[in-house]
Amino acid sequence: MAEIAVSPVPEVIDAAALARIQRQNRRENLGRMWFKFSRNPLSVIGLLMVIAIILLAIFAEFVTPFPDHVRPFTDFVNAKKPPGGEYLLGTDQFGRDILSRIVFGFRFSLLMAVVVLTLVVPVGVTLGMVAGYFQGTIIDTIIMRITDIFLSVPPLILALAIASVLTPNLTNSMVAVSLMWWPWYARLVYGLSSALRTEYFVSSAETIGARTPHILFREILPNMISPIFTKMSLDVGWVIIIGSMLSFLGLGVQEPQPGLGTMVAKGSDYLPTGQWWMAIFPALAIVVVVLGFNLLGDGLRDLFSAEEV
Repeated sequence: MAEIAVSPVPEVIDAAALARIQRQNRRENLGRMWFKFSRNPLSVIGLLMVIAIILLAIFAEFVTPFPDHVRPFTDFVNAKKPPGGEYLLGTDQFGRDILSRIVFGFRFSLLMAVVVLTLVVPVGVTLGMVAGYFQGTIIDTIIMRITDIFLSVPPLILALAIASVLTPNLTNSMVAVSLMWWPWYARLVYGLSSALRTEYFVSSAETIGARTPHILFREILPNMISPIFTKMSLDVGWVIIIGSMLSFLGLGVQEPQPGLGTMVAKGSDYLPTGQWWMAIFPALAIVVVVLGFNLLGDGLRDLFSAEEV
């Protein structure tokens, strides 16, 4: 009887080959995600707008024509000059270049959005996840009733109330917005974790004796990353709007710092006299920032929805 030759099966996979396969899979996944994302032209436009705004904010000192105009500066000879010539967007009542101040204003707006979301996302996600996992217990009742109290007050009113008690500056405006923003993440994650707590992979982790932190942060949280990340991208624009409102009312960025809301507030005093550029261009800058992040957020939402399907 003829013997059948069987090739030996390697017991140990080559680490270098495995690493190459993993890198190739990641590239393929990124390629598929980019293909789905790029099918929406508005999302690509939003991405380009966001990248341009971020780069301008980071390298503001090098791309603005008059970087000194964001510090205490006066030039009454060139005050209230209309757009054109040396000053592309005109000057304000102190002779400061509006274009330079708008670019630096992007930095303050993005700084507020980054700081606020960095503070509220971990707090809101953790509280919502704990309340959802322990649904029906006293922990759930305490966390969600506190959340409901915050949600019952209009966000802008709550932010104004908190900011008016504190000293008007950028830091305190961030605190005010953060205190009114975390409940939205707690409410979102509460619904998601309440549904995931009954899934088989959670039950399996409980059966083998996994600890609660492991179940929350290693089993439940990874399955909620997509909606959380999508909400974060959409919330950037809203945080910038709320921050600009606080600055417009004198509760945010203070002069001579170039907050976009502050520039609109100061420039609106000169609208009746015909110096429209002092208020219109900073207002348009706010529109551009918010529009860019909203378009990007819509694209990410559609992308993650397609991935889930």
